[in-house]
Amino acid sequence: MSPTPLLNVIRFFLLALLLGSTVARADEATDLAQRVHERPNGRDLTTLGRMVLTEKGRAPRIREIVAYRLDQAGGQTANLIRFVYPEDIAGTGLLSIDKADGNTDQWLYLPALDRVRRISSDRKGGRFVGSDLYFEDLQERKPSKDHHRLLGQQAENGILCDVLESVPTDPKDSAYSKRISWIDPATAIPQRVDYFEKDASPPSKRWLLRSKKRNQGYWTLTDSRMIDLSTGHETRMVVDVALYDQKLPARLFTSQALADESLESEYRP
Repeated sequence: MSPTPLLNVIRFFLLALLLGSTVARADEATDLAQRVHERPNGRDLTTLGRMVLTEKGRAPRIREIVAYRLDQAGGQTANLIRFVYPEDIAGTGLLSIDKADGNTDQWLYLPALDRVRRISSDRKGGRFVGSDLYFEDLQERKPSKDHHRLLGQQAENGILCDVLESVPTDPKDSAYSKRISWIDPATAIPQRVDYFEKDASPPSKRWLLRSKKRNQGYWTLTDSRMIDLSTGHETRMVVDVALYDQKLPARLFTSQALADESLESEYRP
């Protein structure tokens, strides 16, 4: 017996409600990812801090870092990271230019070779100077490069967070198969991010926020950790000084300045 016209109408109505709810949830997930991406962070930022590398059986290795960020015209963002201590890594720098179209150009300067080397796009999963940070982790990833889905809510770091899954729209465009983020809905600040590589489970790395501080009206992430879940190796990032809106010049974010730290030393805190 064929369905009655009324039954067909009811089925169509229920399907429309289901599809509408699915689209609404997808839009909500994308909106959350956009909020995280657009969280107020000043026009420019200068930080002085430490990278602490920890592994079992070895004393922690401490590296001092100065970093600069500038929001440039047309939706482009530039970042320069410079190691200033200890002597064996001092002067090493990384310049990242995150373009409006979502692509990123990166250059690494190694003082021992005295040359600037461009980082190829296929090295997204390469470790940055022996840390647990990949070159991709030091890039700004546009929300449009991922499909986003809300997985519910869960407490993390004492906060009831929205749990957001982000899967690359192009699998070749990321070292990760997906990321799951625990995001504070009040501040749009992630409290935890799990990174998945190759097979979907389990995560290979985990980023944790340990403390933040309000500074010049902006939230500064003052203590965070990236953990290699297979080895237990940990990279801790500590920010001791953060200065916003210091009118950093565009010339600071060039390959010339990357190779000559005297060009940026006057802007150090």
